[in-house]
Amino acid sequence: MPDFALAPSAVASPAGGLADSVFETARTRPALPVLARRTDPSSPVWEEVTAAELRDEVRDLARGLVAAGISPGHRVAVMARTRYEWTVLAYALWAVGAEVVPIYPSSSRDQVEWILRDAECVAVVVEDEQGVMTVGSVCAGLPRLQHVWQLDAGALEQLVQRGAVIPPTTVDSLRRIVLPDATAAIAYTSGTSGRAMGCALSHRALASPCDTLLAGWGHTAAPPGEQASVLAFLPFSHVYGLMIQGLCIRGGILMGHEPEFGEEALASALRTFRPTYFYAVPSVFEKIYKNFLRTSQQTGRGALFERAADTARDFAAAQERQRLGRGSGPGLDLRLQHALYERTVYRRLRAALGGRVVRATSGGSPLNRELSLFYEGIGIHVHDGYGLTETAGGITMQPLGRERSGTVGKALPGTTIEIADDGEILVRGPSVFQGYVGDEAATRAALHGGWLATGDIGRLDSEGYLTITGRKKDIIITSGGKSVAPAPLEQRLRMHPLVHQAVVVGDNRPCVGALITLDPDFLAHWRAAQALQGDAQGREAREENALREEIGRAVAAANSTVSRSESIRVFRVLPEPFDVAGGLLTPSMKLRRDAIVAYYASEIDAMYAARARAPRRPTANDPTADWDDSDSVFR
Repeated sequence: MPDFALAPSAVASPAGGLADSVFETARTRPALPVLARRTDPSSPVWEEVTAAELRDEVRDLARGLVAAGISPGHRVAVMARTRYEWTVLAYALWAVGAEVVPIYPSSSRDQVEWILRDAECVAVVVEDEQGVMTVGSVCAGLPRLQHVWQLDAGALEQLVQRGAVIPPTTVDSLRRIVLPDATAAIAYTSGTSGRAMGCALSHRALASPCDTLLAGWGHTAAPPGEQASVLAFLPFSHVYGLMIQGLCIRGGILMGHEPEFGEEALASALRTFRPTYFYAVPSVFEKIYKNFLRTSQQTGRGALFERAADTARDFAAAQERQRLGRGSGPGLDLRLQHALYERTVYRRLRAALGGRVVRATSGGSPLNRELSLFYEGIGIHVHDGYGLTETAGGITMQPLGRERSGTVGKALPGTTIEIADDGEILVRGPSVFQGYVGDEAATRAALHGGWLATGDIGRLDSEGYLTITGRKKDIIITSGGKSVAPAPLEQRLRMHPLVHQAVVVGDNRPCVGALITLDPDFLAHWRAAQALQGDAQGREAREENALREEIGRAVAAANSTVSRSESIRVFRVLPEPFDVAGGLLTPSMKLRRDAIVAYYASEIDAMYAARARAPRRPTANDPTADWDDSDSVFR
């Protein structure tokens, strides 16, 4: 089957800066709705903003920035959630040649101080009084910081008023001298280990993947004849969010903003905004699936959902074999079963995302193949892509008509990927960053003759599909010398509805182990469904045994995907999930492995010490009963 879907091999390079797209769309399609906002977060009504209205807001705010002394090359930090003002502010800054420095609003005082100092910011925009207090506590050590603007105190409106004396032509003149290779943003890495580093991203770097994706895949973001729409809810403080924002603005895609990341707020926004395209990270897709399962079980339809989910995966796998030229596609019986569940199950599941989503993208980390097949089978094909902060977002995508679940697709046209001798992924292309701010040594270590050493481990197959197997620095080496990539095991563990997070450990240990946290919502549902009889003490003991067996099944399922020497031999369930506030997750929800291992050092020692003792006697129903020297330790 021909690979007919890749974007053109050469996409026109941008001639100017990112703000040009706002003004160009307003010139050619002034009435096109480009943004949507809710004045009241509880309201189901979204107010649309046209391209001409957005241009006017951007220009007026840019005039205010000029009046406040913001000049080309100045760096301005934005420390706010994903909200309408973030987009207007970013494009106003780019219109005058300034550089945007995104900061997660949940960042600690030390993190805020480090970024503001390292980037030499002259101004910072915060969301509320808490942000003002955080910045105020570090201002004394930041002599270059001149302005602290608070969104909720009307800072942007005040800037617009201040800029009334600046001619609009001043903004147009500044915008026209912004070159594609000028720095547009200083995006800081998540800092999974060590201090976050600022990646200098040019206007060209941020625009390039957006233009390539729009050229090759943009027409799939909505049904024919409809305007595509996207609900932005992941942080613009992360390069993934910045890329989505760029895609929408450059592609004329209607974008709504949802600042709250909680399940209830997101579900409400999806039902009312009704996007045609959905983007998220794997943990969101996992959570949605688990919510589907939990809800079906609570309504007595758990068995029906599981049969429908199995049929969806089988149907999608058969379709995949057909489009890759490896099979004839779903048979008659499978097509009939799928059609039945489409009427009774799948369309209801799609309604949870607003009912209009035709496709989706997963990024941030690889998506589990079984989960990808499930979503494709219910009618939402999820494109699993790959990118880094250092590459301004996406560098791979699934070729249309040749999608392959379990991979992150192929390199975007104009981008080249190679695999080093040690398995590290190397990337070269127009979206690669300019370097780390103020750290020439780190820049030299990452860039070699135009090639970026990503730090990720992966493999390319004969057709150019890339599979990510983990981070180079995360590889575990047991005391027996076995190298183990933790990511695939962790990914498979999280597929069990009770498992919320998992961290595989084992460096310099005799075998691989795991720290596991439980999904609080599903755990509550699971406990209620047990309905165990007897006295309280007896029920508690039986419940713990049942939970041990259930988590044992999750571990056994994960172990079935790896060799015996790579399998998890010991595990411990922790009482609390890892979170950002405790410093065990990055703001983009990635595991801080070093911090987790240090924090739970005593639990890890106890887990391996228990294994060294006489092995326990497995129960008859224990899924780990056939493991040699296995031990499951609950805290």
